[in-house]
Amino acid sequence: MAVFLDQQKPRLKNELPVVPLRDTVVFPSSMVPITVGRPKVKLGLDDTWAADRLAVFVAQKNPRIENPAPNDIYSVGTVGLIRRLWKVDNEYNLAVEGLARVYLKEFTQIDPYLAVRAEEIPELSQKTEETEALFRNTLNKIKRYGELGGILTLESSIHIFSTDDPNQLVNIITASIDLKTADKQQILEMVDTKTRLERLSELLTREIRILEISSKIDTETQERVGKVTKEAILREKMKSIEKELGEDDDTREITEFRNKIKQAGMPEEVKTKADRELSRLAKMSSYNPESSYIRTYLEWLVDLPWKIIDKKTADVDMAAKILDEDHYGLPKIKERILEYLAVHKLVGKIKGPILCFYGPPGVGKTSIGKSIARALDRKFVRVSLGGIHDEAEIRGHRKTYVGALPGRIIQGIKNAATKNPVFMLDEIDKIGTDFRGDPSSALLEALDPEQNNVFSDHYLEVPYDLSDVMFITTANILDTIPPALRDRLEVINFPGYTEEEKFHIAKKFLIPKQLTAHGLSTKNVAISDAAIKEIISRYTREAGVRQLERELAAIFRKVAKKVASNKKHKKIRISPKLIHTYLGPHKFSKAIAEEKDEIGMATGISVTPAGGEILFVEVTLMPGKGNLILTGQLGDVMKESAQAALSYVKSRAKILGIPENFSAKIDIHIHVPEGAVPKEGPSAGIAITTTLVSALTKIPVRKEVGMTGEVTLRGRVLEIGGVKEKVLAAHRAGLTTIILPKANSKDLEDIPRNVRRDLQFILAEHMDEVLKVALTRPLPKENKTDDKTSKKGKQDRHFPLPQIVQ
Repeated sequence: MAVFLDQQKPRLKNELPVVPLRDTVVFPSSMVPITVGRPKVKLGLDDTWAADRLAVFVAQKNPRIENPAPNDIYSVGTVGLIRRLWKVDNEYNLAVEGLARVYLKEFTQIDPYLAVRAEEIPELSQKTEETEALFRNTLNKIKRYGELGGILTLESSIHIFSTDDPNQLVNIITASIDLKTADKQQILEMVDTKTRLERLSELLTREIRILEISSKIDTETQERVGKVTKEAILREKMKSIEKELGEDDDTREITEFRNKIKQAGMPEEVKTKADRELSRLAKMSSYNPESSYIRTYLEWLVDLPWKIIDKKTADVDMAAKILDEDHYGLPKIKERILEYLAVHKLVGKIKGPILCFYGPPGVGKTSIGKSIARALDRKFVRVSLGGIHDEAEIRGHRKTYVGALPGRIIQGIKNAATKNPVFMLDEIDKIGTDFRGDPSSALLEALDPEQNNVFSDHYLEVPYDLSDVMFITTANILDTIPPALRDRLEVINFPGYTEEEKFHIAKKFLIPKQLTAHGLSTKNVAISDAAIKEIISRYTREAGVRQLERELAAIFRKVAKKVASNKKHKKIRISPKLIHTYLGPHKFSKAIAEEKDEIGMATGISVTPAGGEILFVEVTLMPGKGNLILTGQLGDVMKESAQAALSYVKSRAKILGIPENFSAKIDIHIHVPEGAVPKEGPSAGIAITTTLVSALTKIPVRKEVGMTGEVTLRGRVLEIGGVKEKVLAAHRAGLTTIILPKANSKDLEDIPRNVRRDLQFILAEHMDEVLKVALTRPLPKENKTDDKTSKKGKQDRHFPLPQIVQ
């Protein structure tokens, strides 16, 4: 509290002790209570109390500093007269009367306490019309401040409204109201009266706005509390009335919950838990926040299908018919699914592996899951796991969390409203792991037939039987699936489609679907077979059929526009010529293989999550010192494959007709184009080796040959994966000869007949066989002094006849 005085100021002496203050600013014409506990400051107070009782009271810049130096305090303070001083528990309690504002001109003493030579700031109150207006405006604002509940004592109010001195008004108001120390110090330091009034007016405006907002919040809170209280009283009265009328003590809601729990068919353990939660809800006031959490929990328990099962058994013949209706081709996949369904029909419940459909996007993995559900006459539930990083997304959040809900699996079961749906976990390879847990670990329990009959969701806190659920998963990449989870899956590979398969899929499925989607029919439009093949070969380059469907949709949108704008139109016949009009220039050439044989360039074949792709390997030789330069965003395995290829070429330089010391004079640059795309894997080994030999011997590589296989330092060609996808990509690219490792001969059975008919397969065990086929002419003969064997013998040893499969 500040008490304002009008006594005459004592004269200032040359040197005064300094009292640093924490978060306090003393103004003239004010009485301020101050507590001092710092030893150095108390020494100064002892000296001045014994003399004239005057000291300079000045605020610290940083209140946390225990022993402030001259630089740690402001340069403007207030000379104060110590009216009273009394000691309590090693502290001095002061009653200080502010006398005058002063500049701290020069510190005359640092120890044992701060002392300063001060110069008084004159209080020049120049009365003008502008200052008078500001004076009156300030009085109005302080009045409004008091009306809104701002802290202002009666004594302060009397002094404020009785003074006619603008500077004294500023001092009294600033000392009385609750402002930040920096704001008070700023006003203390100002000399010009008009400036001080303007700044004080700004601060009062801010404080008034804060008080108005606070008053509004208080009013709204009181109204809200009053409404809740009123509702609570009325509810209690309603309960009393119901009791007097002889009605049951439970409310209608409690009764409904009790009936649902009885009818839900819950296991005894779950029923006990539900009854216990219902009893808690019945005893709880409805306005208790916890009641809404219990109510939500009970709704989940009673809504889950504890005993509802689709009892229709699988009809294998009908399932085969449905699969053929919904999907073209995929004979091996359909056969495996029918075997699965047959066992399910005979046993009634399968405890075998979970099916995992693996393949590039757009090949029908998700849609075939829907077909399985249709064949079994079950509900279909699909949950996308792509991008999930939190285990709680699978297993649910615990009830202690605000807004907690069960995980995706329990939510899917509830939405299906049956205990045995076909449940597809899509994009299982795209689950992430971070500090929130490992979602894949939560899936282990759900997908393990030996333990998913007691699946525990964190939210439910009771076991739920998932053994009747038919789980199916899908993935684009197997490498990112954790080993423990992959071990529970039976992987069924979905390779890309051939152009012939895409043609039939377009005719049988995509075109009728798009005609219906665009309000057209075969009466409005007809598309020729040649036009379909033109779209497939010149406007799409993919393993699946999604892009093909988008291109067909683009055509039918334009046709629909013509039909809608011309009621008397003739039937539109779409030919290959019209395709260019509808879809624009060709996006792909019919064949993307090289147009001529090239030195230092070979065509490799790779497999990606989107299917097979061809890739070119280029080698350039430059004068240098034997450095190997690798570019094209190659992964570690591919870089090591390039190093192995170079080592093999160096070790057989004589046999290959290359100077033995070739690497000492040249740098070798190996580049795989499309540098923005990362590339990885060992299967480009024979392509890199062939390119190196071609560049060093100046013999071109045949343009129609594509190759894939890992190479060892001894030149052996090792088995690789993804053969079908790679062969389909080579066929799409227009290659006619494919070099594969001999160990992959078994994989040729999976290649469609129409593709095998167009290709020649070379099965190689050694790089000599690869070079025999890949290069346009034989290598230079080796030095006769190195081997005395016959000419025929040399050819047999270095170039054994490769196995050709037509």
